[in-house]
Amino acid sequence: MERLLQLFSFNEATPLIFTQLDFWIFFLVVMSIFSFIHKHKLTRSIFLFVVSLFFYFKTSGLLVLLLGSSIIINYFIGRGLGITNSEIRKKVYVTLSVLFNLLTLGYFKYAYFFTESFNEMFNTNYEVFNVFARMANTFMGAGSFADNIVLPVGVSFFTFQSISYVVDIYRKEVGPVKNFFDYAFFVSFFPQLVAGPIVRARDFIPQIRQPFQLNHNDFSWAIIQIVKGILKKVILADYIAIHFIDKVVDAPEAFPGFISILAMWGYSLQIYGDFSGYTDIAIGISRLMGFKLLENFNSPYKAVSVADFWRRWHKSLGSWLRDYLYIPLGGNRGGGIGTYISTLVILVFLVFITQWYWLVFIYLGLMLLYLLFSLLFVNFKKYIHRDLNLLITMILGGLWHGASENFVIWGAMNGIALILYNHWKKISPYETSKTWAVRIWRIFLTFNFITFTRIWFRLEKDGAPAEMLSQIWNNFELNQQSISILLDGFDTALLIMLIGYVLHWLPGKTKLFGEKVFTRLPIYIQSVVVAIILIFVYQAFSDTFKPFVYFQF
Repeated sequence: MERLLQLFSFNEATPLIFTQLDFWIFFLVVMSIFSFIHKHKLTRSIFLFVVSLFFYFKTSGLLVLLLGSSIIINYFIGRGLGITNSEIRKKVYVTLSVLFNLLTLGYFKYAYFFTESFNEMFNTNYEVFNVFARMANTFMGAGSFADNIVLPVGVSFFTFQSISYVVDIYRKEVGPVKNFFDYAFFVSFFPQLVAGPIVRARDFIPQIRQPFQLNHNDFSWAIIQIVKGILKKVILADYIAIHFIDKVVDAPEAFPGFISILAMWGYSLQIYGDFSGYTDIAIGISRLMGFKLLENFNSPYKAVSVADFWRRWHKSLGSWLRDYLYIPLGGNRGGGIGTYISTLVILVFLVFITQWYWLVFIYLGLMLLYLLFSLLFVNFKKYIHRDLNLLITMILGGLWHGASENFVIWGAMNGIALILYNHWKKISPYETSKTWAVRIWRIFLTFNFITFTRIWFRLEKDGAPAEMLSQIWNNFELNQQSISILLDGFDTALLIMLIGYVLHWLPGKTKLFGEKVFTRLPIYIQSVVVAIILIFVYQAFSDTFKPFVYFQF
């Protein structure tokens, strides 16, 4: 009974995550019931919605009420949008949805960040409190809810998903979902609820009313994705993080600079293994239930440019930012009042959070140059609009990842790199080269630039990236003693890193061949292979479980 009570109660220390046994017990129970009800489509939607709410409750406790409220409000906004023929009312509905979702995201994710920035700028001492908790405590008794604001897991994902649904109805790309439980299931589908990929209504909702299908090839492919995801998470991500990266990055002054560089190379592998591992498992689980989620990663470290990298990395977020931010601002075609307003707002925001007042003078100087070059060159305005739209998109993409000055800087650096690449590729003699040496060189440069910017992604404290770079520069020390420190303390982690990158850079055809061989095996042999792999993983690395990185976003 005690164990049963534990399974059906919330404990922040024991959420349902893909690398824990409790989740797979939960999933087996879900699939057992699902196998009996899948032919009844409405019952299936209701069941999976309830299951998803339970899954979210196990992850975020009573914040499941926030998810429920978001589903109800966006559902009725979508219904109203689909019923009305008035263009003004349609815009009002879209505005309500965008404001509600962004304010929800802003309140829970950025309240502390903005308050701290305000206090620093104006030398005030305001404190953040949870207004909803205080209201609830007046009805349910003092102390029922904590006064601090807790970040709901996956809030960035389900708010973006809700916005895209309403906007797509407005654009007439999809119709409003008539059945509430179908819509609720779409938003809350538990495999991708807390860390993506971001699912678009036009890709998922048509599947809800389709009959369940799962053939041998689909089953085998799903198992491959799940096992691959667990291997990425437990070995590539968790092991090298705990036994190498965290030790070095959290105290870089204790190690020679070149070890810090290796640790950041390791971090690029860790965050890839962690996030793509999650989405691999989510995609595999979804396929077992008959639903197809789109690919979210495509060997990103094979990218030959920054633009190529962002076409391969977190594809669902990239396409969302493109379709609902970059293109509405004007995209490649040009810009309008939205581009200028957004640029000014971001400038004010950057000054607000960083107190870098010299940015104002840079902005004014760039505006003067802009006016001058617009008069001298006919197409200059088009290019500057495109570049501003791109920079705005990447800065806001950085802010989406977290309420931190470092995330904003990370986004800005990637935006500037994309702008420079767009101009460089027009004159580059290597852009169309098929030579293997050129390709390797471009991959090497792209990978190291992405890894460099991830110093701002990994370190939470403002100013910490500059301290780490200074330590690397002043204390590089590539000598026999420092190599001995590396090999004696981190030899296994380095070996796993090497294996991880070799596997990542294997040709796609080789990986597909391995998948086809596994798919052709009889089910009982597949079961034995999977069992051996999982036993090895959990026996060898049972002490290395860490939360998925993107849970914090």
